[in-house]
Amino acid sequence: MTAIDPHASPAAGSGAGGTRLVVENLTVATTKSSAEVVQDVTISVAAGEVLGVVGESGSGKTTLGLAMIGHTRRGLRIASGSVRLDGQDLMTLSADELRELRGSAMAYVPQDPGTALNPARRIGPQMREALTAHDRSKEDADARIVELLTEVGLASVPNVLSSYPHQLSGGQQQRVAIAMAFACRPSLIVLDEPTTGLDVTTQRTVLETVKRLCAEYGVAAVYVSHDVMVVGELADRVAVVYSGRVIELGTTDEVFRAPQHPYTRGLLRAVPSPDRSGRLVGMDGVPPRPGMRPPGCAFEPRCPVRVERCATERPALVQAGVAGTADHSARCWLVGEVAAREPASVMVTEIEPAAVVAGATDPVLRVDELTAHYGVRQVLFGINVAVPPNQCVAVVGESGSGKTTLARCIAGLHTTWEGDVRYTGEALTPGIRHRSKEALRGVQYVFQNPYASLNPRRTIGALVSQPLEQFTSLRRRDREQKIVEAIRSVSLPDEMLGRYPDQLSGGERQRVAIARALVVSPTLLICDEVTSALDVSVQAAVVEMLRRLQGEQGLSMLFITHNLALVRSIAQQVIVMSVGRIVESGPVEAVLGNPQAEYTQRLIEDVPKFSDVGSGTAGF
Repeated sequence: MTAIDPHASPAAGSGAGGTRLVVENLTVATTKSSAEVVQDVTISVAAGEVLGVVGESGSGKTTLGLAMIGHTRRGLRIASGSVRLDGQDLMTLSADELRELRGSAMAYVPQDPGTALNPARRIGPQMREALTAHDRSKEDADARIVELLTEVGLASVPNVLSSYPHQLSGGQQQRVAIAMAFACRPSLIVLDEPTTGLDVTTQRTVLETVKRLCAEYGVAAVYVSHDVMVVGELADRVAVVYSGRVIELGTTDEVFRAPQHPYTRGLLRAVPSPDRSGRLVGMDGVPPRPGMRPPGCAFEPRCPVRVERCATERPALVQAGVAGTADHSARCWLVGEVAAREPASVMVTEIEPAAVVAGATDPVLRVDELTAHYGVRQVLFGINVAVPPNQCVAVVGESGSGKTTLARCIAGLHTTWEGDVRYTGEALTPGIRHRSKEALRGVQYVFQNPYASLNPRRTIGALVSQPLEQFTSLRRRDREQKIVEAIRSVSLPDEMLGRYPDQLSGGERQRVAIARALVVSPTLLICDEVTSALDVSVQAAVVEMLRRLQGEQGLSMLFITHNLALVRSIAQQVIVMSVGRIVESGPVEAVLGNPQAEYTQRLIEDVPKFSDVGSGTAGF
């Protein structure tokens, strides 16, 4: 194995006009303990090139992206290394000089445009400020704004400049943020999870906009994401980050078709396929925290192919390409041997259909001719849904299609609806006040955002105990036993019960939310975009956990998602919604394999499809 020159430039032809960003030996550490969050990263990005940065939550992706524009979050500092943009070392500039460059020479697009845009100001003044702050005249700024709206596909949106951010959809807000980032035609743009939470159609529009603008303006782009499929379709090169270090680097084609690091292979196994029903395989364990990394390879405690030296010796980046070129490198002692050493237990297998409950004919949930309103505006039109026992029905569609409104009507959280909704034959009223205790216990809801759905002032044990106190008359000792069983059923250790939500990761919080819903043994579980903010490994673990619980507890599920690729791995039936109406429904393989509605066909076409990610030539 040949060591890689850390100062090597990107492969020839990777960019449109030479190297723009050069990061050398970059280390970011905490200000108090000097624990290294990002360790010794060396990387280059060419003009017109998109570099994808992927990894699990907590791997250091966002910290690395921010450091590339000379910025760190509170409590962190750039300890060593250099970041050169068009030959200028950002580390030698003062705070005022960096401020002048941000927005003009370099820009940042955050994950949540809803919080990044000023809610008290209209879009027009905010876009104009992005230009006039960098010495553009008002007339030049107004002309550039018109050009930007066309570039990001908002020119046809009426009154967009006079709107407040909350009056725009999530996709429109994100395109406004992208327009502001590209306003001064910067040399470098860092995009931090800009499509998380967006439906596939809006996501494709955003991705195509980014790709086109980078090529047109020769911008070096760094795209930070946990969505491997999106990165596989958008990026020219990929840097896989684990525990603050780049552990695999190369062209997208090389890294995703022939991954050489066990961690990269683990990420790809966790990616749901839009074309096949495979069991998702998550990775056990979590990345080590800064300051607590092992002396050898940081991935060694979780690695399925580790050898003795992995625990004590830190590997260097070595050539990993098929032809031994610098286009592909990996930080592993077993480069070239990983695929042959992997045990069969980590391989992707076809999933078996959920068993049908013997003798059960009536659906657990039946919805007939449901209509719903927000004020005078009708948002659902004659919805009909049936969820059979021990089956999962997925509901998919674009943002604004009515998916969540349907779920909220069923759960009693939205009250202005008409129609017939029955749970195990019992008619459900709008709102929860007049529903029976059995119906309230039997229908449980898991929300999209685990950060907002858990009371930060209560311990995990107290949160999981709440439904038991509400719906059962169990004695304290029996409640405590139920709580422990619920936490263990979602693969969390008992010591979690004494912690508070802010001490948990996003994936751990979502498992707590699921445990809280399951502790009272519901018959129907409504999952509303429960995996949208999770990285692929945690998503795989959550989905496989739900599949296991479906079999063990006989759960029926209504699974709302915009991730069509995920549907094949969790659901037996699928409903496709558009603008408050069902446009197609049926068995998953029939609908996704041979869609009849033009809208469904378009949704499937918009799903990122980097061929062979996690399969085929990679040997999964």
